[in-house]
Amino acid sequence: MQRLATPDEVIQFWREAGPEKWFSKDEAFDQTCRDRFMPTYEAAARGDLNEWELTPDGALAVILLLDQFPRNMFRGQRETYKTDPVALMAADRAIERGFDHKVEPLFRRFFYLPFMHSESLADQERSVALNEALGEEDSVKYAHHHHDIVARFGRFPHRNAILGRETTPEEEAFLKESDFRG
Repeated sequence: MQRLATPDEVIQFWREAGPEKWFSKDEAFDQTCRDRFMPTYEAAARGDLNEWELTPDGALAVILLLDQFPRNMFRGQRETYKTDPVALMAADRAIERGFDHKVEPLFRRFFYLPFMHSESLADQERSVALNEALGEEDSVKYAHHHHDIVARFGRFPHRNAILGRETTPEEEAFLKESDFRG
């Protein structure tokens, strides 16, 4: 059995990957995420790593594992979104503890992404507020874009096929005209 990664190992891996890997499609990177972190992701998904949430770096590692890593490990599959609600709760607890301000600024955005990934309008509004306070131009732009989609449709239409949801004609038109892939 493969040993579980530590919070420091999760964060260091993500730091080394950098922004050019974080938000782009790269099958080799996705495979590396699966190979190195699947058991740790599964442990986090089961709640076995909840004690990590007691420190800023531990909370960041849990949020990365539950929110970001599935987008790489399960790209194009319904499992991509399976742990989003758990990541959102972890992010909410971490922000309540002020942990988002106790990590290096580069990583602060990852405490806010679970709100941006939510299909709840209230979470989207919080995402916009958090990202505006962060002040990173790209993060603010993406927060508003995600918010506007959920405000318009009540969900992210690009997830419909993966999640087995019916796509409305309005959503179909949006999907044809937009390059948004969330």
